Amino acid sequence: MKKGKKFYGTVTVTERGQISLPAEARKDFEIKAGDKLLVLGDLEKGIALAKSNFVLQMMGGTLEAMSKMKALFKEDDDTKEQ
Repeated sequence: MKKGKKFYGTVTVTERGQISLPAEARKDFEIKAGDKLLVLGDLEKGIALAKSNFVLQMMGGTLEAMSKMKALFKEDDDTKEQ
């Protein structure tokens, strides 16, 4: 298995659609009771879980980078107008 990749076992879906995450996975990813997880899906590849704060941090970084790029493009446009 690739470095950083791990197999945590299988889970069973209850009648109510719930699953229990393996203890080792919860420990490795610091998932605690009450944490919010995003459920992402690809109809061909399957589903994945991600901690919502991780995704929000990634999005924040992306938005920050986009703002910086926008400012650089604006500077470039302002320079061309002079």
